[in-house]
Order: sequence, then structure tokens, then C-alpha cells
Amino acid sequence: MRHEADIVVIGGGAAGAGAMRTLADAGRDVLLLEAGDRLGGRAHTVHVAGLPLDLGAGWLHSAPKNPWVAIAEARGFTVDRSRPRWGEQWRALGFSPEEQNAAWSAFAAFMEAMRTPPSSDRATDLIPVDSEWSPYLDALSGFINGVPMREMSVTDWLAYDEASVNTDWRVAEGYGALVASHAAGLPIALATPVTGIDGSGKQLRIETPRGAIGANAAIVTVSTNVLASGAIRLPGHDAILHAASELPLGLADKLFFTLDDGEEIDANAHLLGNPRSATTGTYTLRAFGRPVVECMLGGEGARALEREGLDGAAAFALGELCGLLGSNWRRKLRFVAGSAWGRADHILGGYSHALPGKADARHVLSTPIDPRIRFAGEACSHGEFSTVHGAYNTGVAAAQALLG
Repeated sequence: MRHEADIVVIGGGAAGAGAMRTLADAGRDVLLLEAGDRLGGRAHTVHVAGLPLDLGAGWLHSAPKNPWVAIAEARGFTVDRSRPRWGEQWRALGFSPEEQNAAWSAFAAFMEAMRTPPSSDRATDLIPVDSEWSPYLDALSGFINGVPMREMSVTDWLAYDEASVNTDWRVAEGYGALVASHAAGLPIALATPVTGIDGSGKQLRIETPRGAIGANAAIVTVSTNVLASGAIRLPGHDAILHAASELPLGLADKLFFTLDDGEEIDANAHLLGNPRSATTGTYTLRAFGRPVVECMLGGEGARALEREGLDGAAAFALGELCGLLGSNWRRKLRFVAGSAWGRADHILGGYSHALPGKADARHVLSTPIDPRIRFAGEACSHGEFSTVHGAYNTGVAAAQALLG
């Protein structure tokens, strides 16, 4: 491994890939250090039974302004412009049209109430105490934010809502595969966690178990949970580390089941497991028209089921599906893959959210204390956090700041 570079990028997710590509295209001497054994970070595509499955990020959110759309098309990936069907319940199974209207009305009322944040800045405080749809709203917050309402800053959620475009597409070959491809061929050292950055000398000294690396500048793109854990020693950066602790990662996990082909199910048909529970899954049947069922667990559900392990989570999801579709589905579905991001070394969670009253921490995290050390990643974005394009944009911005 090299022990000197002009600029070192720490972390090989979307922010790191964006920063690396920007710097390399500008002719700079760069090196990317990734703690894990692959690129992509929280965008991770695996291939099972001949199918590309995204264990992490899967949607090109805000597609009309998402830079990954153009990158995908330039790199020969297929952009699937089919719209998600999250607002539907296939055949109204377990969720009558009247219940769906009432639940969505409760969510619409909550979104409208967010326009006037409460003094507590806590999302729970905008929900009527006697609302029968509180568990449903917690489930939605789990899917959207990775945490239940009580842990969510209204100001932060509102910033995301105002920055987003309600058009979401997908990458047929996998979002994770796309992100990893963007840094392919560049100077990269995998399995090389950074344990400290010493800025006391003329050059930065970046410490790793494989030796120290001298650099003139660094872009740090690791997750907020990794920063807040103290895994990287950063003398003089207490304000950054404290901000990271106020922007913890929630949880959003995936489970995949292969499905006996020939079932008469609409492509991308959607089911919510239990609309009256915060611990439930959201299911896409025949995703991309393929013989696969994709389950997403978020917030309370993801926490509970990470404690059970993947087999326990799969059993729970299979129980919800059979409860809606019939017990004969138990023999039609086979669990083939899943994620537990809270247990992922060097990541330790899903995507960031601001704790109530702490939305300004995003500004602190993205403002350099030492001009040679820049921070990037989805948590540094003021309105596009929790997304792959938000991470990418902050990586590119950090690289451009160093180039400038």
C-alpha cells in the first residue's frame, strides 16, 4: 500500500466515490481508504439465484435531480422508471380501502402540521394523543427516517420534505453496483480502516493498521455512528464528533425471498404487513417483475428484528406475508438474503436523522475546523440526507472545495 498521497478519501460509499472521481478527473494524486472489503458503503448489491438484490439503498430518490441517473446511463446501467406503489395495498388485503383512506389522511394531517414545528421539535408532539393511527405513523417514520416519531426532529424532516421531488426510480442491475462502479479503477486500499488523523504537522498523518499515510488533505466520509464511536482519533474536532452524535443512524433493513414463478401477481405489487403496528414490514411483490419478494423493515421493526437475527427476521416477515396471502405461501417463498445494518462493522446503522432540536448539527458537521480536513456523507447534507445522491453531492462539494 502507498504511504503518501496528495489527498486521501476515507470511506468508499457514495460520498467517497463522488469525491474520488471528481479529484481523479482533475488530475490529482488521490488514494481511497475503505475499512471494509468492498466499495459502495450502505449501497450494496449482492447476486443471489441470478438476481441482483440491493441490501441497502435501492431507490433513485428525487430522480429528476438525482445525479446518479445520468451516471447510470453513461455507465450502461438500466434505469427503471416504474413508479413505486407504496400507496397501494394489493387487493386491499388486511387493509380495507376505508382504513387506507383514514391512515393516509392521518399522515397528510401530520405532514401539514409539520409546517408549524412544536417548541419541542419532536415529531410525536404533532400527533393527536387519541389517534388510532399512531403505530401506523411510527411505521412510516421507520421506513422514511429509520426511527419512530419520538426520536425525530420536525425541522430536519421538513428540510428533507422541502428538498425532495416525489419521483423515485431504480437501477435494474443494482444501486450498490452502480455506486461501486463509479470508483472502479481508481487507487483504492480495501480492508484499511483509519484509526486517527493527526493534523499537528505540515502534512496530515493518517493512521491505519497497515501503517501511516502522509497527505496534504483528507475527505472523511464515514458514518456518523462511526465518528461518534471514537473509532477515528480526531484531535481538535470535538465539535464535529459531538455533532455526529446528534445525527445518529436509524435502521432500515431488507429481506429477500425468491418466489415460485408463475404466480399471478402484478409486478411491484405492494403490501404493508400490519397497518396497526409500528413493528411491521413493507413488501414489494415481484420487484422489477422478477420472482422475488422484497421486504423492508424500519425503525422499531428493524430494531426488534435485528435482535432476533436474520433467521428470526425472516420468520417474522414470512408470518406477515402468510397472514395476508394464505398459509400455502409458506412453501412458495424461500429466504435468500438480508441485511442488518446496525451490526455492519465500520457503518453501524442505516441513515442519519437529527434528534429533536438538533437539526443545526448538520451545519456543524459539514463546516471544516481544519481546512485540510473536509467531512462528507449523507449526514452532511442539509436537505438530501439519508439518500445516495445527497451523499454523492457532499462528496463532490468537498472535493471541489479542496480543488478550489
